[in-house]
Amino acid sequence: MIQNAEQLIALLKAELINRIDEKTRANEQRFFRESIKFYGVKLHEVHKTGLEFFEMIKDASKKEVFEICEQLWQSGYMEESFIACDWAYNFRDKFEKQDIQVFERWIDQYVSNWASCDALCNHTMGAFIEMYPEQIEQLKEFARSDNRWKRRAAAVTLIIPARKGKFLSDIRKIAEILMTDKDDLVQKGYGWMLKAASEAHQQEIFDFVMQNKARMPRTSLRYAIEKMPAELKSMAMAK
Repeated sequence: MIQNAEQLIALLKAELINRIDEKTRANEQRFFRESIKFYGVKLHEVHKTGLEFFEMIKDASKKEVFEICEQLWQSGYMEESFIACDWAYNFRDKFEKQDIQVFERWIDQYVSNWASCDALCNHTMGAFIEMYPEQIEQLKEFARSDNRWKRRAAAVTLIIPARKGKFLSDIRKIAEILMTDKDDLVQKGYGWMLKAASEAHQQEIFDFVMQNKARMPRTSLRYAIEKMPAELKSMAMAK
């Protein structure tokens, strides 16, 4: 039971401010086209701070923790969104099928840059999909969304499962849905997914790329073949 969530969040904010690194603060915005809110805390310090504060809530219910995560997302600060993702991931053994609705709401209402999108999707949602693989159908719906972050989420959620050799047919299907997407962050997202899948299924992904390279954006293609041998790269990049 969390006795005082507001006080906990206030202490967390104060600690993040205490850990501001001026060089990080000065350089952070250059990685984003969107205007972002950030304190300027180094990434490893953000995760360290989140872990330290998680000790105070680790015995709470998932519902209570998710409610605090929601408040962190609402702040709009990127560092707080990272901690929200870490805390949600730390409760992965308590995930339930309906939690996809929570994650979808966070994307719809709060995700506004690629870093927060990937922080939520790579580990939290990736672990959820491995636990509830039938929910991969929901990712295919994400891929058809007007929301660029949901479309990116459809792909980057599968990065870690893809490295394990999982969901190959679904990965190809999501790539097909996103194939001609005009948004370069979506192109990079599904290219990254294909690259991750190539670690366990190199030939299958190479064949997929060769079948689709005429309509696949070059950005996606380059990402997809990045870890392949030089001779395969040359064949894929040839006109």
